[in-house]
Amino acid sequence: MKSAIILFPGLNRERDMATALRRASGHEPAMVWHTESEIPAADVIVVPGGFSYGDYLRCGAIAARSPIMADLVRKAAAGVTVLGVCNGFQILTEAGLLPGALMRNAGLKFVCREVRLQVERADTRFTSRYAKGEVFRTPVAHGDGNYFADPETLARIEGEGQVLLRYADGTNCNGSVNDIAGVLNPAGNVLGMMPHPENMIDPLQGGTDGFRLFQSLFAGDAEKAA
Repeated sequence: MKSAIILFPGLNRERDMATALRRASGHEPAMVWHTESEIPAADVIVVPGGFSYGDYLRCGAIAARSPIMADLVRKAAAGVTVLGVCNGFQILTEAGLLPGALMRNAGLKFVCREVRLQVERADTRFTSRYAKGEVFRTPVAHGDGNYFADPETLARIEGEGQVLLRYADGTNCNGSVNDIAGVLNPAGNVLGMMPHPENMIDPLQGGTDGFRLFQSLFAGDAEKAA
């Protein structure tokens, strides 16, 4: 299975993400610059973290209007797996691929620490290697990770199972409503999450809790949700 990483000016987590994808799939991911008009054929497309365009206007707002995003939207609509991490999550919400918005952290400070995430569903293409209710460790590093959705949207995503990951054990470090750390689109093929699973894939990083997310991405079709 092939993967691709979309690059924007100011992103800085693409190498970590490439390592995670390479280890999980056995293939080198394609690097796609934001000014391109088409993403090479890929089973998994990732928008990594960083500070696209210096986080001017709103985090992810400028990147969401880059030329490559039109093709990303088309591929997401066709069912291709899309993962956005940290700034990637912000970009996907700004592009309308995911509900809600990411605001300044409740404490108005950048946070860089380890958190614990609870898996709300294990029947998705992102979490098939975890168990429902399982809690795992992963780092965060962001200043605008406070997930917000209006009451109607929040009720819908909660009711339809679109909340995939929550901060557990009191580790909500940014004020996200309902402790939400990761959300799916209605079709279940697009995930945005603030924590960085790519930085918890090797014992030298303190653990391998995040690696199963990448293994899930490249699991056989029988293990994937529609």
